[in-house]
Amino acid sequence: MGRAVVERCVEHLAKISDAPSCGDTASAELCRSLREAAPDEPSGLDPLLSLLFEELIPRSFTTPGPGYLAYIPGGGVYPAALADFIADATNRYTGVWAASPALVQLEANALEWLREWMHFPVGTAGLFTPGGSMATFNAILCARERHLGASIREGTLYTSDQAHHSIVKAAKLAGIFHDRVRVIPTDADFRMKVDALADAIAEDRRRGLRPFMVASSAGTTNTGAVDPLDEIADLCQREGLWHHIDGAYGAFFHLCPELQPLLSGLPRGDSLTLDPHKGMFLPYGTGALLVRDGNALRAVHSATAGYLPENQGEFYDPAQYGPELSRGFPGLRVWMAVKMFGAVRYRAAIAEKRALAVRAAEEVARIPGIVMDAWPQLSLFAFHVEGPALTTQAARNEATRRLMERVTARGRVMLTGCTVDGRHLARVCVLSFRTHQDRMTACVEDIAAEVAAILAEGPGDRTVA
Repeated sequence: MGRAVVERCVEHLAKISDAPSCGDTASAELCRSLREAAPDEPSGLDPLLSLLFEELIPRSFTTPGPGYLAYIPGGGVYPAALADFIADATNRYTGVWAASPALVQLEANALEWLREWMHFPVGTAGLFTPGGSMATFNAILCARERHLGASIREGTLYTSDQAHHSIVKAAKLAGIFHDRVRVIPTDADFRMKVDALADAIAEDRRRGLRPFMVASSAGTTNTGAVDPLDEIADLCQREGLWHHIDGAYGAFFHLCPELQPLLSGLPRGDSLTLDPHKGMFLPYGTGALLVRDGNALRAVHSATAGYLPENQGEFYDPAQYGPELSRGFPGLRVWMAVKMFGAVRYRAAIAEKRALAVRAAEEVARIPGIVMDAWPQLSLFAFHVEGPALTTQAARNEATRRLMERVTARGRVMLTGCTVDGRHLARVCVLSFRTHQDRMTACVEDIAAEVAAILAEGPGDRTVA
């Protein structure tokens, strides 16, 4: 059975470059047909593999492919799949250090590598999570406990109008409701305005509230913007606030010494969200959190019970730093990927994505009818369509949507967009280890061809090439 599964996976990956960048996702009728009761009798493996690889997996975004330039890509390096197979097959318990000391040490090593790459100090503690959302949730818990204690309702949290939606959602889960979350405006480059942040903090203090946390962004989802992290860190230090940085998309560019100035101030955060399933090209479901004062993370989660081993302090103990007691072994996929590739190759791959994005942005900007809205601060850029016949914002928005649909329909690359201040923008995000110059050339070619066709047609024609 193992050989059969591996053969299917290898065959699938061997063809991934030739697959459409977006499969047929208009599958509502198929989904209805898949509903079934739990079977009474067993099935053989081969029919299940055929259903998955021939019918169901192709009907999705081709997220591991080289043409996936939508949202924030994650490549899914193969050693991580092997690590997950080993972890699931051996099924060792890693929630408590005493149950698998040597295996938990591998996870501790992986967290230490992240700490070193982000230039966080010794004494930092970390946690692997299912993604950035849960990492942010745990960061807010730390800040809440440190600064508010039981007076949760008085606390106010600050983030920008370009921040990931998970920040507001995580705040609510942590007891910080929407009326205590302040959304700070951004500048022309979509970066948080520090003067507006300072004004909001001062106003809340005048109202008798307790500002306690700022959540900034090291690479937003909409436009890839990096907030002025140093300035925000200075303000938080003066005001006594916790500074959390959402680096889910952008923080791993900090691995490259030549790119660290783009993220100036990142090592000053009190906590940092990371998504190895983005910048480290790992499978989805690999998030991480770093907390500068490791005692703050342990204070939130440390607990014991009569049926558990006695807590110890020398070695990393996952249950003492996170909310889960029963858990998988997420650190193994990080450890195995870094061990098999090495940091040098990771740095080279990450630097390549930045270079590809910068070059592609310069070429796209020269296409008639394209207006750049956000140049790549990291590896993401955004733009829209303009033309003589597109006299209203609605017409420009519709033309930009048509552009993304048509480029994606060509099959070589997949693009998605975002809406900012009523403007619909197309986005290109380069962050898959399989994406190289040939695919970016195809992207620019397809954008140029479809923009020319859309401008020739005028507004309102939704024919897909």
